[in-house]
Amino acid sequence: MDFLLEHGEAIQKEVFWSTANLLNLTVDLIFFDTTNTYFEIDEPGPSDLKAYGKSKQKRDDLPQVTIGLAVTREGIPVRCWVLPGNQHDSKCVDQVQKDLNSWNLGRVVWVMDRGMSSEENQRILQRGCGQYILGEKLSGDHLNEAALAHPGRFKVVADNLHIKEVFAGEGTGRRRYVIAYNPKQAELDRINREQILERLSCELEVLNRNNKTKAQCKLLLHRSMGRYVKELKSGKLKIDKTKVAQDEKLDGKYLLSTSDQHMSAEDIALGYKQLLEVERAFRTLKSTLCLRPVYHSKDDRIRSHVLICWLALLLVRIAEVETELTWPRIRRQMQQLNLIEFFDNNGRILQHTELTANQRNLLNKLRIKSPKRVLKVDLSS
Repeated sequence: MDFLLEHGEAIQKEVFWSTANLLNLTVDLIFFDTTNTYFEIDEPGPSDLKAYGKSKQKRDDLPQVTIGLAVTREGIPVRCWVLPGNQHDSKCVDQVQKDLNSWNLGRVVWVMDRGMSSEENQRILQRGCGQYILGEKLSGDHLNEAALAHPGRFKVVADNLHIKEVFAGEGTGRRRYVIAYNPKQAELDRINREQILERLSCELEVLNRNNKTKAQCKLLLHRSMGRYVKELKSGKLKIDKTKVAQDEKLDGKYLLSTSDQHMSAEDIALGYKQLLEVERAFRTLKSTLCLRPVYHSKDDRIRSHVLICWLALLLVRIAEVETELTWPRIRRQMQQLNLIEFFDNNGRILQHTELTANQRNLLNKLRIKSPKRVLKVDLSS
């Protein structure tokens, strides 16, 4: 672990470029996102990494660290970062861009979600001839709201993807947007909202019969219901129909902005959807590769632990790309290869079971030499 810590930057760079050459990767899109992992301890202790912050696993009561991960469009991990647990996601963009810019990746388009979107980060991502595709908030920004209100028809790309390209702003502030719409998600959004409003109507009926209580205040702050409540001058609460109508217009939509003026709107929308590859990588890290629980307390050991998991993730993704199979299926087939021990008074023999056709095919695709059938022979003297 000390070796990994000392040479972590060089290891990640050399391993990635070797992988890129092996798989003939075209590194044109870089997807970046963050997650966090918590520690089941009372206090973080002396640490620059462990800290209390907003947990994506809803464990704000425990210290955590933040993990950043960049991957290619094929899902191959490029590099990982271990960051303080109380650092906002948007604050790491400068470090990430500088670190990968030193790798001479060439002209790349950065793809990040709306938690990274800010004017400062837009400027950062365009350093070194870079471009960006960013998820945007649907409300709270006048340019974003102007883009969403822009008239025009959607182009059907697929059953679950309709797109519309718009521009908003003037002069140097003019920005290119792509509005994506998923009819299936729109129907789910409508059903969820109707369920919330039905529950809210019942709650308001009870609360309005009584004086303002703690439960009433709690309702106003509730994430799912409070947004649809407004208070009248009389102190009574009612459903805010204006807010409901506003949300109805956003059902099934997400908004993207980009600095790239040449990429088609379809490629922008499809490229952003591939950001799910980072989420899939995080799921693999946390489940298959046992990123959590972390049994280390020192910052250096935590960094090394994450780097080991990153290396394991890289091997998993290479195996999946080369075999065109998922890792669980690869593992399930290879786990059928067993080592048998034969012994009697004359000695002991260790022998593998015979490779199946599927196992032999997997090993050939991965350029791994088949194991010797007889591993060891010990004869009694």
